[in-house]
Amino acid sequence: MKLTGILPALVTPFDADGAIDFAAFKALLTDLRAAGVSGWVPCGSSGEYNFLSDAERDAVLQFVKDFATPDEILIAGTNAPHTAGVIANTRRAKEIGYDTVLLATPFYTKPTQAELIKHFETVLDAVDVNIVLYNYPDKDGVELGWEVLDALADHPRVIGIKESSGSLQRAIGISTRYKDRLQLVSGSDDIALDFMIWGADSWICGPSNFLGKAVCDLDRTFRSGDLVKAKAQMAILYAVMNILESGKFVQKLKYGCELQGTPVGQCRAPLGPLTDEEKAQFRTAMEPILSWA
Repeated sequence: MKLTGILPALVTPFDADGAIDFAAFKALLTDLRAAGVSGWVPCGSSGEYNFLSDAERDAVLQFVKDFATPDEILIAGTNAPHTAGVIANTRRAKEIGYDTVLLATPFYTKPTQAELIKHFETVLDAVDVNIVLYNYPDKDGVELGWEVLDALADHPRVIGIKESSGSLQRAIGISTRYKDRLQLVSGSDDIALDFMIWGADSWICGPSNFLGKAVCDLDRTFRSGDLVKAKAQMAILYAVMNILESGKFVQKLKYGCELQGTPVGQCRAPLGPLTDEEKAQFRTAMEPILSWA
């Protein structure tokens, strides 16, 4: 399975009562499709999956599956704090129609490298799906080290890794060490262009929820071979990406959607709203992008 283009790590819209707002969800997906995304990644960390019940997660996966066209890539986030939970989530996603899942380190538990290898192998043995690994050590507290990647790189259903460490050295290492074995997927938004240069053909992108046109344009510009223009576009995007990386990531994704005219509500507690000062700073950085041509 070839991963290409912009794959939004979708937010989950909520209404004023805190329920999933499927009308807002449809408006968001419609806007992103018009921007040129190549698929969908629901129930990841941008989608507040750890704040959703199993029934809500299934409802989100079903909604996105029903919206998707046959030529759009579908990847379900099925993470959980333990192996049995990942298997249960992955089986339900498979039943809904997802053949590929995105899996990070089980959260909170901080397993060893050997335990991580066993964890992923157990999931692969239990459910016939493709896996995109997800390395996000700042959030998960554990890195998917070379030991884990060496053990899994030649498994036919481990197809790639979303690298969100923020380390370009890691991206280069993955690209060179696992050439033609693991697909490098950009997950470090502020250096996404560097990832493209080092072989990332896809970008699982939280900011695309509100920067769909801009990031799709960047991807198309790079694929066309115009690196000078791509660098200029990345320079415009960098200020926003940098603010996103400074904290309150999901709240800022949702505020960005509001600024772009596709409101998706607030985050669930304990995540609180942005302050007026944070909104003003973000809005200023967004000004060159709101009129993206």
